Amino acid sequence: MHPFSDIARRPWPHQPWRLAWSALLCATLAACGSAPQAPLAPTPSPVAPTAPAPQAAPNAPLTNDSTASMQQQALMRWIEAFKPRARAAGISEATLHTALDGVRYRPQVVELDRAQPEFNRTVWDYLDRAVSPLRIQQGRAKLRQLQAEAQAAEARYGVPATTLFAIWGMESNYGSHYGNLPTIDALATLGLEGRREAWAREQLIAALKILQNGDIARDRMIGSWAGAMGQTQFLPSVFLAHAVDADGDGHRDIWGSMPDVLASTANFVAHSGWKPGQAWGAEVRLPPGFDPGQREAEFRQSSAQWVAEGVQSMDSQGLPDLGEDAALFLPAGLRGPAFLVGNNFRTLLRYNNSTHYALAVCLLAQRLGQGPGVQAAWPRDLMALSRSQLRELQTRLNALGFASGQPDGLMGPATREGIRRYQRSLGLPADGYPELGLLERLQAR
Repeated sequence: MHPFSDIARRPWPHQPWRLAWSALLCATLAACGSAPQAPLAPTPSPVAPTAPAPQAAPNAPLTNDSTASMQQQALMRWIEAFKPRARAAGISEATLHTALDGVRYRPQVVELDRAQPEFNRTVWDYLDRAVSPLRIQQGRAKLRQLQAEAQAAEARYGVPATTLFAIWGMESNYGSHYGNLPTIDALATLGLEGRREAWAREQLIAALKILQNGDIARDRMIGSWAGAMGQTQFLPSVFLAHAVDADGDGHRDIWGSMPDVLASTANFVAHSGWKPGQAWGAEVRLPPGFDPGQREAEFRQSSAQWVAEGVQSMDSQGLPDLGEDAALFLPAGLRGPAFLVGNNFRTLLRYNNSTHYALAVCLLAQRLGQGPGVQAAWPRDLMALSRSQLRELQTRLNALGFASGQPDGLMGPATREGIRRYQRSLGLPADGYPELGLLERLQAR
């Protein structure tokens, strides 16, 4: 799960989100290594005042070694300011000594935290990698290999084994890539960096509690640059709340124990609102002339009511029963495939607040269970708007009174709704999809 969704994939219109992280990113690893996320601190608090760092001689250029030394000294001062908070949270001196005496500043963490890729990815490009034939093949082999562990987790928590393995495949490519950075170092570096200091402090204290509980040794507590740990990328706070000792060895080990990995993941998903026995959704066929802009973006109703309006399944099986809150999801606008999604699709957004991610997990799980892939064609001739282009589109929409949120070059619910209102004003089908033709219309004004 990725904690920093502002540099990650954007949220489904009404998801609070969890602990999940951002994610990350459209700059996410091909393996999509992420983890259940905890709420981000809205405003980073300033670093505690400390003595000034040693200064280089006048006019003498700093060497890489001297810069690293200054950064390390600054980190140690931050650690000393942090320790009273940790002690107040119940962390012992022995744990502080074991965890923090050898803490190291990790410059790559800061670089990745500040990364803002210019080029966005289309949903089909994302899915081509996330739900690749190789990942499907590997996932099916892993399912056969770990059938007993998978069935045990499914029976206990009601989350299908295929969904658990899809999350595992997305988060770490079935355990082959879950990061090699010490979690303590990564979180301490993020705390010093300051952009999300309050959040980093909270997660660091949670990580110290994990060490103090004896679940894992410090040198084995490794993960991503953003603090996500283990094979399904849990944040420390998520680990404390949802990790499970399924193999009975007295440790909750999401790094090396597959019973613990699968049970912990299932426990988190179940507590996030998963409804056992209910489908995530299905690909659907829309009736001719269907205009999604006739309804609010978050409109929901039963599958039967959608059928009454002409929405059909892609086969003869009919639409699954999604309760009373089934919603249409058009990830590529009206020119691309359409999906009817329900509660369990939205539940996955608490793992990673990205509709691309949730759709990838659902489709990968479907393929692992011998189900079909996406049947309708993606509009591969459409180019994704770059961040600067999307920022310009947002700015121009705002100037015309079609509120689309803060121009940040990232696609979110406010921008989608602003596009929908602008499309309606032109008499166009209002699917809320940002594409170059729309930007060119705005530029021409």
